[in-house]
Amino acid sequence: MIELKTPAEIRRMHVAGRFVAEVLDEVGRLADVGVNLLDLEHHVRGMIERRGAESCYWDYAPSFGSGPFRNVICLSVNDAVLHGLPHDYALRDGDVLSADLAVGIDGWVADSARTVIVGTPAEEDLRIIRATEDALEAAIEVARPGNRLGDISAAIWAVARDHGYPVNTEFGGHGIGRTMHEDLHVSNKGRPGRGLTLRPGLTLALEPWFTRTTDRIVYDDDGWTIRSADGSRTAHSEHTIAITEDEPLVLTRRDSEDPATKADPAGG
Repeated sequence: MIELKTPAEIRRMHVAGRFVAEVLDEVGRLADVGVNLLDLEHHVRGMIERRGAESCYWDYAPSFGSGPFRNVICLSVNDAVLHGLPHDYALRDGDVLSADLAVGIDGWVADSARTVIVGTPAEEDLRIIRATEDALEAAIEVARPGNRLGDISAAIWAVARDHGYPVNTEFGGHGIGRTMHEDLHVSNKGRPGRGLTLRPGLTLALEPWFTRTTDRIVYDDDGWTIRSADGSRTAHSEHTIAITEDEPLVLTRRDSEDPATKADPAGG
């Protein structure tokens, strides 16, 4: 069942969204050559505990994963793009790091992801990161009452096509609110004018993720980490949004992020 949120409930989601944005800003700041993924994980655990928030990932056991997940953030490096299990790995110069975080505060959830480059950026890595950011902004722009869910998917797909990136449709955006995953799957590929009519109060996590040269994915032996099947590099951008009577409201916008130019992916 699709639950439309009241303005008061959206404000409560915004509280969680601002905290998620703060944590991802911190992860981008800390991601540097030599920093271990486990150190980032433990730093985020401390931030969540101090805030009195609740991780949506801890003990999460969906059908697609090898659960339960026993971390509070997904950290995916280079050809890994989704559900990266933090492990003993020290970041290297030129690594591409995607960080995905969902938390609840007082019963309301927000979810967001960003991709940054550690140390020296390569132009092709900057390009794919910026493509996911452009796709996310394009999707947000059409998330207005009277438009269709397919308009969001088509906006993401159009940016991917323009950049020449294939699109995987197994994982995408989703409804969100009292839990991390509510009804509605938002594909990153679709046709305009199709699907559910968007209404005020609908809250969605939109998350374009692209791989450079394939739409096929493989899983690591950990049962969680998803990689491009051909080892090509990847990027992932995500925001939680609310559809209102007027402009879409981005609940997880980061302080470091200028929606006109996007956050600098070269190291936070």
